[in-house]
Amino acid sequence: MVSIKDIANHLGISVSTVSKGLNNATDISDETKQRVIEAAIELGYTPKRKNILRNQSENFERKVCVYIENMDYENRDEFGYDLINGFKQAATLRNWAVDVIPSNLNAQTRNEYDKFMLMNQYSGAFMIGFSMHSDYSVQFSKTRIPTVLFDNYIPNNPKVGYVGTDGNEGIGLAVNHLYELGHTKIAFLNGAKNAKVSNEHTEAFQRAMKEHDLYVDPHLLESGYYVPDCAKYHVPKFLDYGATAIICASDLIATGAISEVQKRGLKVPEDISIIGFDDLPLCLNVTPQLTTIRQDRLNLGRNAMNVLECLINNIPVSKSILRAELIVRDSTGKVKINKK
Repeated sequence: MVSIKDIANHLGISVSTVSKGLNNATDISDETKQRVIEAAIELGYTPKRKNILRNQSENFERKVCVYIENMDYENRDEFGYDLINGFKQAATLRNWAVDVIPSNLNAQTRNEYDKFMLMNQYSGAFMIGFSMHSDYSVQFSKTRIPTVLFDNYIPNNPKVGYVGTDGNEGIGLAVNHLYELGHTKIAFLNGAKNAKVSNEHTEAFQRAMKEHDLYVDPHLLESGYYVPDCAKYHVPKFLDYGATAIICASDLIATGAISEVQKRGLKVPEDISIIGFDDLPLCLNVTPQLTTIRQDRLNLGRNAMNVLECLINNIPVSKSILRAELIVRDSTGKVKINKK
């Protein structure tokens, strides 16, 4: 573990000067601060036992952060809520403080990731909702800061780990469930095109269909966004091409699919079965209640903290994947047999 003394020896300056540089003190030059930060990044320094004062009563051993982008998280119906809550629960057991930081592309361009983390005394971060095309994703490939990515993967950097749910297993469970109900014309409405998790889900869908000797009709395979509104652009085509079931990459998409089907005078699941992905609380509030693939978001957050602790302690965890679970409710049923 790199210490402040190691940085001081590397630069040939005093420990107190290094400490001042890391804490953005005003009585040393900006040039010296920059040298300290650059050396800390180069050597892989992470802050420890900062003794951050919170509410004038609690002293924390470390400070870490959750960086979140493109994901709602402020109430329990939103995907990010339990993910962050699980992370915070695990951090509390370790006596670590957690800051939640909403991010955007402008902030990423303005702040160098490693420099931002060190200047704010963060020992590591959990990154949620980031696109692999974002500016930070380029920086993650070189970072020396322990960093955990949700549903994204950076190869060849022992400081960056991945947590997620086994999408291959989850999509396979969905296809198998529909196959057992007699469905053969199954559509898949995916999330954002070219995202890592979306690509994996497409591959998993194609593989699962092949395992059951089912044809993957290109007209029944589309990408959208993780919002209900995207269903209206694709569900009509799925119906025109004879789909009897639709697997959706999120519960939000699935609720939009149910709405589009019902607008056309069709019934779920009597006319068409629909499966979501995530198991958000809203699954119980739609009619019919939604069959879905559960992502255990609380344990995903806790797992992210476990991986982050490993990375901080120089244990180079690459990937940590939780099992998926099929939750069968009312939106799936046996395929409708059309009598001639």
